[in-house]
Amino acid sequence: MTDRRLVIVVRADPVICGHSGEARNLAEVAITRGFADVRLLTWPIPALQAAGLPLKPLDRILPYSAGITVERPEPVGDYRVPDGRYLSGLTGRLVELLREPVPTTCLSMYLAPHTAVVTDAVAAARAAGFAPDVRTLAKAVGSDVTNVIRSCLREGRFGAAVHLFTTFLANDGVIAVSEYTRQEIIAAAEQVDAHCGTAFAPACAARVTVSYPPIDTGAYLDLDPAEVDVALKRRGLVRDGYVLFLSRVARAKGVHDLVTAFARSRARSRVQLVVAGTGPALDEVRDLARDDDRVVFLTDVDDEEKPLLMRGCAAYALPTRPEPDFVETFGIALTEKMLAGGGPVITTTTGGTGEAVGDTAVIVEAGDVEGIAAALDRVVLEMSAEERDEREARARDHALSFDRVRVFDDLFQP
Repeated sequence: MTDRRLVIVVRADPVICGHSGEARNLAEVAITRGFADVRLLTWPIPALQAAGLPLKPLDRILPYSAGITVERPEPVGDYRVPDGRYLSGLTGRLVELLREPVPTTCLSMYLAPHTAVVTDAVAAARAAGFAPDVRTLAKAVGSDVTNVIRSCLREGRFGAAVHLFTTFLANDGVIAVSEYTRQEIIAAAEQVDAHCGTAFAPACAARVTVSYPPIDTGAYLDLDPAEVDVALKRRGLVRDGYVLFLSRVARAKGVHDLVTAFARSRARSRVQLVVAGTGPALDEVRDLARDDDRVVFLTDVDDEEKPLLMRGCAAYALPTRPEPDFVETFGIALTEKMLAGGGPVITTTTGGTGEAVGDTAVIVEAGDVEGIAAALDRVVLEMSAEERDEREARARDHALSFDRVRVFDDLFQP
């Protein structure tokens, strides 16, 4: 019989999303910490594709370690039960797992709808008399607040907000991905309380803790210089010959501002701009850069190539900006870049990015195109080798605090 089981309900690979990386890293550590059975409960590939989510190439997803199972339950019912078919599949499969006499920890990431899957499954298992030995954790990953809760408040849909908060607080442990996210949860709860007479804000203030994203630091440290050179040569790039944007291509990531700033910068004569990733704004950004042969687009970068491209760049730029549907609540790619080394990070203090970079990045104002251009010129043309090395060392030390083993042990302590 399995000693302990961990079930993570999440949008897992191949979704290009920091939360899928978080789930992978927690799963990998779990099998070294006494969990004999680790499961990622996620969505069928066709459902992810139909949703329009940015996805990694399916043939280049890194395999999980032995003991980790990725389950994609098929929908329950037919076309007359639209999206609920998939939720029934996820919830039903979790009920089956909870029926087995195995001590289980369930972690849901991205509250809507994954936390409802966990709470509904636990309630069903108990109502059926299965008496599951289960502990539940719900992690608000950022978009829960900046996308789901804020849209409820903007549109006056307080019933949906009440449901989200009650579902969140029904868990044994409630977690935010950053202190910024924790404060946003409390602020949103205060608005719901003021309108509905509820008491979510004091409960959130008392119970919500912070658990930063777990990073596989080993994948970014001590990179083989020869492998970096091979990867760059394959892409037609040279060391310190490009500024790298590697993230979801969306307006909130500041990529439009970056492309415009690059065109105005003096650094453009020295380096290329590499936009690596896919996303809803890819066509817009391609059109914005259509007359600039110094801008390169890469849409097929996989997890093995990512740190190599980060290591070889002259600078990494993620000038994220707040948008109605998204605010960067941490910035996992920033810490990954800081571990990999290479040129400095250029970013903003939008949302939780300050927690990700500490005092190690070149900071610009969100939306300040001229400021971004000046930062590119400073880093590429003016910054001394000594300052670059000093920043790189401080950045790596800061990013090591997010090592996945440390984060896992803090999150799953008894």
